[in-house]
Parts: sequence; C-alpha cells; structure tokens
Amino acid sequence: MTASPARPTHLQALRASGWTSKTVQHELRDNLLAALKRGDELFPGIVGYENTVIPEINIALLAGHDMLFLGEKGQAKSRLMRSLVRFLDEFIPYLDIPGSPVHEDPEKPITRAGKELLAHTAPENIPIAWWHRQDRYAERLAPGTKFADIIGEIDPAKLAAGTSMSAEDALHFGLIPRMHRGIFAMNEVPELDELIQVGLFNILEERDVQIRGYPIQFDLDVMILFSANPTTYNRSGKVIPQLKDRIGSLIQTHYPLDRGLGIQITEQEAQLDLGGEFPVLVPLFMKEIIEQISIAARKSKYVDHASGVSARFSAANYRTMVVSARHRGVVLGEKPAVPRISDLGHLPTSSLGKLELDLMGSHQMSEKQVLEAIVADAIQVVFEEYVDRHGLEEIASIFGKGVRIEVGDMLPSAEYAKRLQRVPQAWNKAFEVNVGESDAMRASCVEFVLAGLYASDRISRLSKHGRITYET
Repeated sequence: MTASPARPTHLQALRASGWTSKTVQHELRDNLLAALKRGDELFPGIVGYENTVIPEINIALLAGHDMLFLGEKGQAKSRLMRSLVRFLDEFIPYLDIPGSPVHEDPEKPITRAGKELLAHTAPENIPIAWWHRQDRYAERLAPGTKFADIIGEIDPAKLAAGTSMSAEDALHFGLIPRMHRGIFAMNEVPELDELIQVGLFNILEERDVQIRGYPIQFDLDVMILFSANPTTYNRSGKVIPQLKDRIGSLIQTHYPLDRGLGIQITEQEAQLDLGGEFPVLVPLFMKEIIEQISIAARKSKYVDHASGVSARFSAANYRTMVVSARHRGVVLGEKPAVPRISDLGHLPTSSLGKLELDLMGSHQMSEKQVLEAIVADAIQVVFEEYVDRHGLEEIASIFGKGVRIEVGDMLPSAEYAKRLQRVPQAWNKAFEVNVGESDAMRASCVEFVLAGLYASDRISRLSKHGRITYET
C-alpha cells in the first residue's frame, strides 16, 4: 500500500517520528487494552458470546497466545478469527524492497536482503512503505493444503536461472512467512497432512522456517490461529500431540444458549429487508418455529451430532420462509405479507444438504422425512408454549364436530375468515397473540393452531396438489 503524505517515506523520518517496533502479540495486546479502557464493542456482530467465548479470547490476546477455536460448524469460528484484525494498528511501516515477499520490520529485518539494506544504506535512503491491517490476515482451509502452500518450497525457476540451492533467494515462501508481522489462520487443522503439522509445530516452537533442510532460521513474528470440530480434533491420531501442546489457548465455541439469542443471530445473518414495495411482517411464533427447527435438529437422533447444525441452516430457512410469504404477497396483492406454516413446505429447498444423517439412527429414513419430523416437533414445542389446555381442547372440539379446513401457501388470507366463522371466540381464549385487523396475520395464526393440533395428534391432515386439509 502506498504511503500517505502524512506518513514517513524513509527510515530517517520514521525514526524521527517516534515510531517504535512492536511484535504482533504486543500490538494486539496494547490495542485490546485501549479498547477495553474506552468501553468499545469488541466484536461487532457477534451475538451470544458476551459472557462465554469473548472473555476467553480477551485473556488469550492479553497473554500473547496462539489460539485454537474449537466448535461445531456454524458457530462463528472463522468470523471470530477474522475479527481479530481490528486489534492491529491501522498501518505499520515496512522496508520497501522491490520483489521481497516479506513486509520487513524497518528495525528488525529477517531476510538477507533486508539486513544488507539496513547495514549498508544511509537511513535517509532506505524507503519505507505502509501495510494496512486488513492485508495482514490470511487463512487457509486444510483439505488439499500442501507444505509449499503455507510454509514454502525451493523455487525450481530460480534454480534454473542460476540461483544456488544454498542461497536464500532460491526459496519460495508460503503463506505463513508472507504473513510475517500479521495473522495466519488454518481452518479444520485435523485435516492437515502430518508433515505439515510437524512444520507448524516447528513454527510455533521456534518461530523459524525449515524448507527442504535449508539451513535458515527466520525470527518469524506471526500470530497463528486454528479452527477445528471437536469430534475430529479429539480423535486419536488426527492432530499430533506436539502441535496440540504448543497452542497457547483453546477457545470453545457453542450454539446459542437460548432461542431468543438464536432468533437474533438468524435475523442478523439472513440480512433481509422486510420493508419496501412488498413488505413482510413476521410473527414472533414463526421466528420461534424457525429457530426451534434448528434446536430440534441438533437434538434429533436422526442427525449426526458430530457434524452439528449450523446457524446458516436457520438463516437459510428464515430467508426461504420470508421469500415464500413475499411471493404470495406480490401475486395476491397482500400488504404486508405474513409468513404461515404452509410456507415451511418450501424448507426442503434450503435445508436438504445441510443436515447430515446419523446412519445408525435414521433407520433408512430419507433426509426429507427427517426434516418433516423435525419441523413437526418444532411446531409442537412452540404451539404448546402458546396455547393453554382449556383453549386447546375447546378448539379441538370444534374440529371434532366435522369441521374441514383447507390451507395453502397461495390461498388468499381473506379465505381463512370464511372457513373459520365458528372458531374465533374459542381462539381468543386459547391463543396469546393479538390477531388484530389483518387478514394475513389471522391466516398465519389459524395455520399455526391447525398445525399445532395436528402435531399434537388431535386432528388429521391430508396434503394434495400443494393444498393441505385439516380435519378430524
């Protein structure tokens, strides 16, 4: 990055400015302490970790530790690692050496070229450039990663050009040496080849790089982060003990501790504008059902618990539900559109592929059948929280007298009022939602009660050609 006019452009001016060299860990610690003192929000957009994960990260940063983020998929491990960049200085100076792969500390160069420049050139003639913090972070996904990718290799092109194999110039640096004075993150570390794990162990232990036995020791200044799933990380033989032992802090992540936090995360991650020309109003009980589906999936005996159920599962399902309602609103001219249970019929499009079945527990059930069972369980849990026993039985008794009600994701909301002329009085006793004057909201509430009665085995349901009929 080119230097700003306000920043020194040569070493003499840099020294006169009062700049002092810091390690990455020192830099992170100082900026975190300053943020804590100011009362800053440390990790914007991270919800539900205020009293669990974030304090552990703070302690690890203050201790100058490399970190392992251990948790199931969809627990914001990568986001947390990337967010540490905000605790770096906005810009740091480096020796501006053409062709150099390393952003050298102006006072502590690690390469031969940097050391020779500092030793044999007057400070006013040593050029300085500036490195922005957003460029000081790199990450890699372990599967398919080779030793040369992250550590380095002998460059055959340089050998062919006449460079001696014993010369430092013959080396091609991987991502970690290139992140000298920055942060490097390795995702899914148990999937790394053992040879690469040994190379990482050496970097964590000695902070040097060994490439093909080349006798070189770089005093690397880099924070290294890792992520892993607990099942694979704790499996014997997946991660060498020496590497585990050198990682300073283990940060355990988790899914939302309550449904309310889950809803907050889902709405944040879905990134939907519910307003505009075709607005959508989402009842709380529909948000609760979407999040309860994820909770039920995480508890289901049919789903592989080792894999987990990502927060992306909730966000994708929420988007599908809202868009289904908006589609209906556009076609039928309903404003605002209100999501209904029948909109959940489209969830297979956003769910299939995100659930990994337990082959022992699923008993040959298809993924779609497992999803249907999970959705029914979620509806029942939320329904029973909303409806007291007296009102439930009174509404169920109406269906016992032969009432048949057809619903569907493209049925106009006004049609529900015509079908339920006898229900509203019992409804008001049973259901703790202000239905108001909106036909669309009433239709959503009607479907919720019908689906809840069906999930509680009080009425039956028949699906045909996109329409659902509830009856005794």
